[in-house]
Amino acid sequence: MKILIIDPVHSILPQTLINKGHKVDVQYAKNLSFYESIILNYEGLILRSGIRIDTHFINLSKKLKFIARVGVGLENIDVDYANSKGIICFNSPEGSRTAVGEHTLAMLLSLFNNLNTANNEVRQALWQREKNRGVELEGKTIGIIGYGNMGSAFAQRLCGFGVNVIAYDKYKFDYSDNFVRESSMDELFEKCDVVSIHTPLTNETKNLITIDWINKFKKNIYIINTARGPILKTTDLVTSLKSGKVLGACLDVLEYESLGFENIEKTLLPSAFKYLADSNRVALSPHIAGWTHESNYKLSKVIADKILQLT
Repeated sequence: MKILIIDPVHSILPQTLINKGHKVDVQYAKNLSFYESIILNYEGLILRSGIRIDTHFINLSKKLKFIARVGVGLENIDVDYANSKGIICFNSPEGSRTAVGEHTLAMLLSLFNNLNTANNEVRQALWQREKNRGVELEGKTIGIIGYGNMGSAFAQRLCGFGVNVIAYDKYKFDYSDNFVRESSMDELFEKCDVVSIHTPLTNETKNLITIDWINKFKKNIYIINTARGPILKTTDLVTSLKSGKVLGACLDVLEYESLGFENIEKTLLPSAFKYLADSNRVALSPHIAGWTHESNYKLSKVIADKILQLT
């Protein structure tokens, strides 16, 4: 097949395809109109998040057999319309599950032990031991919402900490194992100390986490979001942090991110973001939970293997 790659990927991906006889063209950092003008020449399209693949783009893709996203979500692709045109869409969440599981745990441990605050204080010769007294994971109930690659990877990495891990997934059943117990959302509301979000961004999950949702929890809770920013309504999180209903938050993603997740528009950031940035009860990172040297390779390797299975 003739395949177009429009975003940076690990070299293992084009090299694997070339070795199997496919023709691969790499065209990074072009504008949308450029890709629209050439897509009719290709049977395959590989991308990350640089552009949105909408109905207009798909209608121009006369020969396209597949669209492959090197990453987790497919929200920048009109998957239903592509499928209706006989175009297969797939991604590579398997490639970053380890990275996300480790990063999620790291953020939670950092928040519980005040590591960011303490690190900055010690660098200023401030020795604040009592102020930075931590919280232990042992004995806590951790609820995972969405038990796919990322949710299950987080559960596996919690093994050994003496925590009770329960999970709710609307579309999966019978997944209880040595790491997690399948649960209902009502049980999560009743028992959780910590809630970690691992769902894709869909019309169903956008603004899932609101103040009404947060207030359904019996306990005051910690919230982790390493999935997608728009799943969580930031203003409602801030309100809950101020009231004490949310004790702390770990956020690798924000609803203010650009389509490509590469930046946020600083001049457009509201007061809610400033509150998060100034709070020592919030741990922030720039959408890097799945961003390791190892995952860079694995994400591309998974895509290469899936493409070869098509041919």
